[in-house]
Amino acid sequence: MSARSARPLSESTPAAQGVDARGVGAFVDALEAAPGIEPHSLMIVRHGHVAASGWWAPYSPDRPHLLYSISKSFTSTAAGFAVAEGLMSLDDTVLSHFPEFDGDITDPRSRAMLVRHVASMASGHLAETREQAFSRDPDEPVRGFLLTPPDRDPGTVFAYNQPATYSLAAIVQRVTGQSLIDYLRPRLFDPLGIAETAWIQRPPGRDLGFSGMFATTDALARLGLLYLGNGVWEGRQLLPASWVAEATRAHITNADGTAEGALSDWQQGYGFQFWRSRHGYRGDGAYGQFCLVLPEYDAVIAMTADTVEMQAVLDLVWRHLLPAFGPAPLDGREDEDAALRRRLDGLQLPPSYEKFSSEASSVAGATTFTPAGGTCADQPTLAEVTVAADGDGAWTLSLAEGVSRLDVRLTPEWTVEEGTDGRVPTAASGGWTDPDTFVADIAFLETPHHLDVTCSRADRTFTARWRTTPLHSALLPAMGVPRRARG
Repeated sequence: MSARSARPLSESTPAAQGVDARGVGAFVDALEAAPGIEPHSLMIVRHGHVAASGWWAPYSPDRPHLLYSISKSFTSTAAGFAVAEGLMSLDDTVLSHFPEFDGDITDPRSRAMLVRHVASMASGHLAETREQAFSRDPDEPVRGFLLTPPDRDPGTVFAYNQPATYSLAAIVQRVTGQSLIDYLRPRLFDPLGIAETAWIQRPPGRDLGFSGMFATTDALARLGLLYLGNGVWEGRQLLPASWVAEATRAHITNADGTAEGALSDWQQGYGFQFWRSRHGYRGDGAYGQFCLVLPEYDAVIAMTADTVEMQAVLDLVWRHLLPAFGPAPLDGREDEDAALRRRLDGLQLPPSYEKFSSEASSVAGATTFTPAGGTCADQPTLAEVTVAADGDGAWTLSLAEGVSRLDVRLTPEWTVEEGTDGRVPTAASGGWTDPDTFVADIAFLETPHHLDVTCSRADRTFTARWRTTPLHSALLPAMGVPRRARG
């Protein structure tokens, strides 16, 4: 993970960039009021300036966040650089980059699959093949993917398919001799001023490509600005404009032809690891990670969140933010801009539990709990939870997974553990709701995810449930950026 410092993006007021602060405020109100949407961050960039930004505490601007499938858009960008440098061609067959598999791959459609097909999710498969690819060859999933015959000719059908992106990422890493992060550092991250980045690897040494990247919201805004500027950054052509055009146009239809589908932002076409939207285009990641690029409005919107209601988030963007983008600066809006700034500076997530027992003193000392039903379904490795008084109304929750243990300190308000000495950063809130019941909400601050823990003193058991299920399984002390030296 890089320790480089990013150069701040230019900041402005909403009105100076033609943005109605009232529309931004209405969007924030709608996000906070919507059931099932927990916003973590928001950056609105207009005409190259940050017009509005905010982070819901305990999340903060300098903390990397798991991006899930926005990782794909960074993989696409790496492929664009590799094509521009003559290291690979979109018309290469995938198999040509893995000649050692030539004797194994006999299906003609697999042999005919091109780089452009995996870049555009048009491998010819009709459905996701991740399970097949990774089970057929866990050590080399590209081989497992090529051993999974496409259902149709490559280039003729769309299927959102993780091994397609994995294969694209593997090709880039093979032709460059570097991981994606190392290859992108001098070409993208350093020129754009992107600081901390990290990527889950599988196998070791190969960045996952289709998911698993960690970066700040600011990094998403900068990537969006590079594409909005047709590959130009600070007057320099970093990424070829031709790649930007190809990556962000629809290469293959993914519409079902229904009236409902016309209103879906997942049925507007797919580029090279970018989705077309009803307005502009985007990279997006599971549970509400967004990099929206809106050329018509000369705007970029970067967001992180924890939600399964991703279409609802985009609907709110179209309803509130698009009308807020005007054609010219707005005069006499100083009070509205200042009110929005105060609002954004004070954003915070409310603790999940608001009422705690005044009888907490009656449960002094440490109490250990085991899983209700014998196992914890959401986190099967979690074998034991211990609650201990920590003084001044605070508690320590210890979560044991074999020899691995995560300790968090919590009070009714958010208590942040910053992750020093290799510890995973968390924020926790909780306490005894009555003398028999202890509850805790643990937010893993480098991911979208919360773990809700409930302990019953009567039978010494606990339940633990993910609010949204992590897509990369890990022990709790590893629920953050990879390659951290953990204690």
